[in-house]
Amino acid sequence: MIVGGGFKAISSVIRYAITIGPINLIRAAYSKNACKACAFGTGGQRRGFRNETGKGFELCNKNIQAQLSDIRPAIASTLFLEKSIEELSKLKGKELEDLGRLATPLYKRAGDSHYSPISYDEAIAITAERLQQTTPDQSFFYASGRSSNEAAFTLQLMARLYGTNNINNCSYYCHQASGVGLGETIGTSTATVEYDDLEKADLIFVFGANPASNHPRFVKCLIAARRRGANVVVVNPAKEAGMVKFASPSDLRSMLSGGSDVASHYLQPHLGGDLALMQGIAKVLIEDELVDQDFINEFTSGYSMFKSGILELDWPTLEGSSGLTQSQIREVAELYAKSKNTIFTWSMGLTHHTHGVGNIETLVALSGLRGMIGKPGAGLLPLRGHSNIQGTGSMGFTPALKSGVLERVENELGDTLPKQKGLDTMACMNASDRGEMQAAVMLGGNLLASNPDTHFASQALTKVAFKCYINTTMNMSHVHGVDGEVIILPVRARDEEEQSTTQESMFNYVRLSDGGIQRFAQLRSEISLICSLGETLIPKSRLDFSMFKQHQRIREFVAKVIPGFDSLASIEASAEEFHIGGRIHHKPTFATKDGKLGFRLHALPARNNEYLTLTTVRSEGQFNSIIYHEYDKYRGQTKRDVLMMNKHDMQKYGFKLDDRVSISTSTGRLDNLRVKAFDIREGNAMTYYPEANVLVPKKTDARSFTPAFKSVDVSIKKMN
Repeated sequence: MIVGGGFKAISSVIRYAITIGPINLIRAAYSKNACKACAFGTGGQRRGFRNETGKGFELCNKNIQAQLSDIRPAIASTLFLEKSIEELSKLKGKELEDLGRLATPLYKRAGDSHYSPISYDEAIAITAERLQQTTPDQSFFYASGRSSNEAAFTLQLMARLYGTNNINNCSYYCHQASGVGLGETIGTSTATVEYDDLEKADLIFVFGANPASNHPRFVKCLIAARRRGANVVVVNPAKEAGMVKFASPSDLRSMLSGGSDVASHYLQPHLGGDLALMQGIAKVLIEDELVDQDFINEFTSGYSMFKSGILELDWPTLEGSSGLTQSQIREVAELYAKSKNTIFTWSMGLTHHTHGVGNIETLVALSGLRGMIGKPGAGLLPLRGHSNIQGTGSMGFTPALKSGVLERVENELGDTLPKQKGLDTMACMNASDRGEMQAAVMLGGNLLASNPDTHFASQALTKVAFKCYINTTMNMSHVHGVDGEVIILPVRARDEEEQSTTQESMFNYVRLSDGGIQRFAQLRSEISLICSLGETLIPKSRLDFSMFKQHQRIREFVAKVIPGFDSLASIEASAEEFHIGGRIHHKPTFATKDGKLGFRLHALPARNNEYLTLTTVRSEGQFNSIIYHEYDKYRGQTKRDVLMMNKHDMQKYGFKLDDRVSISTSTGRLDNLRVKAFDIREGNAMTYYPEANVLVPKKTDARSFTPAFKSVDVSIKKMN
């Protein structure tokens, strides 16, 4: 049996250490900087081996993995003179990453075949000139979550003063459904619990996530929960080894025993079947009168309609949609009914569907049925990936500022900001494809690889006349869809900043990163570049961006205009990290219009049993679109060109192990995948992201505009 973590994880750390140098690795991991990987709340002033509560020792493979991107030699500028963009475009994403750190700005004129080195000043001047030549509504600004609060706030403010609200971030392709669903039902878009609440829960649900690969420190919390007698219900169509048993490298007991149990109960619904599962649990609770009626009466609205709709559902329908039996659903419902403190956690297995918001609102309803929100040890926790994607949203890197924030920013500036509706990420891509976008500025990330329908994404970006990328390493966006002018601005990584920056964890906890590591003296910080661009683009009479080159001035501004961030103004002097005010829900108060948790009822999604349903997944050796190694040790895969299928589906299709197959959708085709047997719900299959994005349609959830990366109907044929 494969066990997650353990000596496999330790051996990976050793390999990483050899690659980048043990001293370099220790220096980076022990520095006072927030972890560059997921948003689970480590690093900052407690250093890289402590969580945000300061308890225990944490050794996380993802934290170490993330250092691989930054602790590597610079790419020789002669490489870009020797290799054309066409030649570079033939490299895989990993091969581009492995070229090393970007160490000099690069410029490609329209029609050029190669990138050429250019100075920072020239690059900024060209970028400002192109933006000035562009109607603001024909531009867009995009950010990933690996940047800082200071950079995100400054760039979105510059973009609005420039005249556009086409400002969006990578959450539109991951957790936007969480933000919309939570906002509509409880009035907040983030977690309702803090880190310490995990220690008080006697039941933890993990929906649509694989923390063993993506949030290993969370698995340690789940192991601790099991040891104190709590239950952990994992809901995932695929049986992920690390969610069954995991040997935590920072837990000697777990290592010596050969791994600790993670899931007490493991449910494998169909892809997209979570909604039926949750409604089935609700049906048991309502029919058996296991709800908290006092909580419902006092703190919720819309229950009557929700109850009626749930009671009308029949079990054959729920079983067919979920792929689970009534007895399986009833067992978990009764487990939940006995719980005193339940925390619901989830990731993109719930959000990457055209009914993603419906999933989240139904999950909120489950918490409301038993009053499992608004008290210590219970609540809702979206498991966010990028280390500061939540902070990026908090800083207003979104198509619309909240009305109160907008008013305060305008008052502080003594100026007005644009009021037209801004476009989300997919809307910007569609507008680009229609030829309606002429300029784009990307703060980190890999926009091309993050999109569904890779051919469309490349075609759309090609039509944008001017593109400016701010990155630390090369990626697919730099070599595909690059017709027209392109500028690549290399920047310092988080731990290389010359001034401190801040980041926000998934627990609404603001961490302070000192920066301070000197790897490439010639590199400028992203904040410095943004401010230089702002100085050139925006009249000083409207805002003197030179003042924001002092990061403390940005934090003081943010503290005045964004609720809950008052302590940001003093964090540099005090080094006291803090929870954002008003977000942790230890009392049942909700910032909705009526002050109550709102029940919402959703129709079950249609399922087409004539096709296999495909999900795209990430491997253990991967962070978002960055691939560190080809093998996936927790799934027992040595390569990424695989299609993982249920053994009964293999028999149905007449496939044998390692047969080569072609997968197709109305969007695209992926050839030459090797068939591998895997424990996944029959009728479902999975392969790797971002390679499989060629198959994913552009269709999105109508409310969150998130593509359905995890429920794609596919046709499969054996290749000769």
